[in-house]
Amino acid sequence: MPGERVLDVGAGVGAASLCLAFRVPGAHVTGLELQSDLVELAAANIRDNALEGRVGILAGDLQSPPACLPPSGFDRVMSNPPFQKAGTHTPPPGAGRALAHGEGSADLSAWIAFCTRMLKPRGTLTLIHRADRLDDLIALLHGRFGAVTLIPLWPKAGRPAKRVIVTARRNARSPAIMSPGLVLHETDGSFTPAAEAILRHGKTLEP
Repeated sequence: MPGERVLDVGAGVGAASLCLAFRVPGAHVTGLELQSDLVELAAANIRDNALEGRVGILAGDLQSPPACLPPSGFDRVMSNPPFQKAGTHTPPPGAGRALAHGEGSADLSAWIAFCTRMLKPRGTLTLIHRADRLDDLIALLHGRFGAVTLIPLWPKAGRPAKRVIVTARRNARSPAIMSPGLVLHETDGSFTPAAEAILRHGKTLEP
């Protein structure tokens, strides 16, 4: 992965972009974010971590993206799209939080279509989404992606997964795989050793 170009769609303040850059020296990450205040915070975080040479942030809308984003220009695309389908939830207070949590004019279909356009053939897409929206997500990936891997995130052992990480390869035809997943919390609410190793010590989340 060193030397690869990665696009972070809906980058927010740049947390995921920065984590990736720290963990994969040589990767070049570009973030795309709609909200101007978050773009400013992301730019400051990039400067504060001295990663201006490998991490950048662009202000823009995936429905009318900046011209400098080349179609089929990225080896990997990662994203945390808004979880809530339009009209199915009460938006949280604040325009920014409402945009981050719920789909607006760009629904999940628009997010997947944009991510697909940005990926090189055989490029890899990584998403996190609600487990109860897997039907929608898998349907949108069908015919565009293969080698789909589902990684459930269990809040505690024995509890249903609320979030799922999904990886897929553009234009691939390999069958889907269900990973054992990751249990996030012990019964007392603390992180499990496996989650702690990933969050604090940079261990890879193996599918």
